[in-house]
Amino acid sequence: MAKKGDRYYFDNFVACVECSQRAATLLGETLKNYSKEDMGKKREQIHEIEHEADRKKHELMNMLNKAFITPIEREDIVSLAQNLDDITDTIEDVFLRIYICNVDAIKENAIAMTDLVISACEALKVAMEEFPEFRKSTKLKEYLIRINDLEEKGDELYIEGMRALHTDGEDALTVIAWRDIYSYLERCMDACEHAADIVEAVIMKNS
Repeated sequence: MAKKGDRYYFDNFVACVECSQRAATLLGETLKNYSKEDMGKKREQIHEIEHEADRKKHELMNMLNKAFITPIEREDIVSLAQNLDDITDTIEDVFLRIYICNVDAIKENAIAMTDLVISACEALKVAMEEFPEFRKSTKLKEYLIRINDLEEKGDELYIEGMRALHTDGEDALTVIAWRDIYSYLERCMDACEHAADIVEAVIMKNS
């Protein structure tokens, strides 16, 4: 079990993933009930979540600067904190692309990809809750594998969506807009996988 002083880092990781999970859920609800007129308000909501995630990351960095001993290597703490923050950042980027491009309707592939992002964030949150016991946990690797599996499904949806843009006779502006949107959705999945990879590396270093 993690020492009391070490719990701060692990609790912060969980809190950061909770921000990502809230952002992903908001994105999913927004796309499934899409209204161009509501995007300005939704953008403010997602930015508040992103700002909260940034604040938590900076608090962790300040704590790390003062720490003499850490529960895992400093470089792993920094890398994991940055990747967790990247998840929320890229989710906000999806909102921004949809808002800037003023898209008329949401494509089904985007909704499906967002569902995967939500699932990946949910799995990552459970993984972070289990992370303090990484030296003896029998469940942690299962969640890491699930995140990797979800990322692979996301890659397939990304390929399908990008191909459809070029085979369904879309106009040039639509193609440009959705290339960006799909790319940032894929980055959301990549950020989840990168966080899982860091956790796996920590397990390997300490096994």
